[in-house]
Amino acid sequence: MTHILHRQIHATLPVVAGGKGVELFDRDGRAYIDASGGAAVSCLGHGHPDVTAALHAQADSLAYAHTSFFANEPAETLADKLVAGAPQGISHAYFVSGGSEAVEAALKMARQFFVETGRPERRKVIGRRQSYHGNTLGALAAGGNEWRRAQFRPLLIDTHHIDPCYAYRYQQAGESEEAYGLRAAQALEDKILELGADTVMAFVAEPVVGATAGAVPAVPGYFRRIREICDRYGVLLILDEVMCGMGRTGTLHACEQDGVAPDLMTIAKGLGGGYQPIGAVLLSRRIFDAFAEGSGFFQHGHTYMCHPMACAAALAVQEVIARDDLLANVRAMGAHLSRRLSERFGNHAHVGDIRGRGLFMGVELVEDRSTKAPFDPKLKLNAKIKREAMARGLLVYPAGGTIDGMRGDHVLLAPPFIIDAAAIDAVVERLGDAIDAAVA
Repeated sequence: MTHILHRQIHATLPVVAGGKGVELFDRDGRAYIDASGGAAVSCLGHGHPDVTAALHAQADSLAYAHTSFFANEPAETLADKLVAGAPQGISHAYFVSGGSEAVEAALKMARQFFVETGRPERRKVIGRRQSYHGNTLGALAAGGNEWRRAQFRPLLIDTHHIDPCYAYRYQQAGESEEAYGLRAAQALEDKILELGADTVMAFVAEPVVGATAGAVPAVPGYFRRIREICDRYGVLLILDEVMCGMGRTGTLHACEQDGVAPDLMTIAKGLGGGYQPIGAVLLSRRIFDAFAEGSGFFQHGHTYMCHPMACAAALAVQEVIARDDLLANVRAMGAHLSRRLSERFGNHAHVGDIRGRGLFMGVELVEDRSTKAPFDPKLKLNAKIKREAMARGLLVYPAGGTIDGMRGDHVLLAPPFIIDAAAIDAVVERLGDAIDAAVA
């Protein structure tokens, strides 16, 4: 009997015993290809010697010191590296322990920015339906995952949502990508005007929607128009790259491919590659200056912020990615993964869409391709696919509620950056067999 409150109380899970490269091993010696990186976390795979060496060295030196007393070298060096590679205008980093904490901090930064600059009436947050920004209350309120929000709604701050940029579901017949992107972005301007432009604080969005919808990228031009709208009305743009960022899509930051820079950006997951829990907010110079020239501090904090062990691990992960030019492999293997998925599922009776960027790909399941009708949620197709995949030695990230929080199933793939073509071929083959078994 376990004394852990597991995610699924009645589930019986294998016990993981180790990992090497793209594989994890359970206590019985069975190997699994980690084709989802956990939840898009393990960008370097498992047991990377350079990262474990960095952790040993840092543990020998210093494990922890509270940030009210000391700065520490790993955090300072990591911040320098992240700012050097950040989008234009980013000047500082704020280190926390994960993605939800990062989003919470970003929301507070946005609020304090307007308080510091004499505009306390700006307090409203706009997000997108079918987004996910974390499970803490502020992050949950900003997100649009209705299944996760439902029972906690009475505890959530009041937020507002528009439709996502989701071409498979919302682009009209005969409508060009450009026209659709402009129409989708117009929803933000309409919502700002509806709420009152002088009351809106921030717009929060994932450049590539991850866990809720399954690797949904915006169409070209959408985020450039979003940036223009935010600038016109003085609204801060918060980009959530917790899942899609830090190289996952083939560039260090996903928003590079959209040609925009945010006011605030949240990162985590691939930042530390799972070797330590870490997340961060990257903030622009104008937000930092508002704090520095105003109260002189950010009214927030966590016990483990700037944790030396976490920062040392993340620094090692990022140094390996740069040294080994792994983003080039993400692009090359991402193209191979996209091609193999198209070959295997392009004419599959129950695959409606294959999408994503780099090594961040999603497959949307439908009962009927012609109508895009989803499977009945009562079938719990995503759970069946996960079970069938694990039985074949494959770890993927299936989820339900793709369409409206209840209906629609997808499978998310986010393998380690070190994966090769042979492993990708095995992933696609096993995934195909798992889907076929699940829908049979």
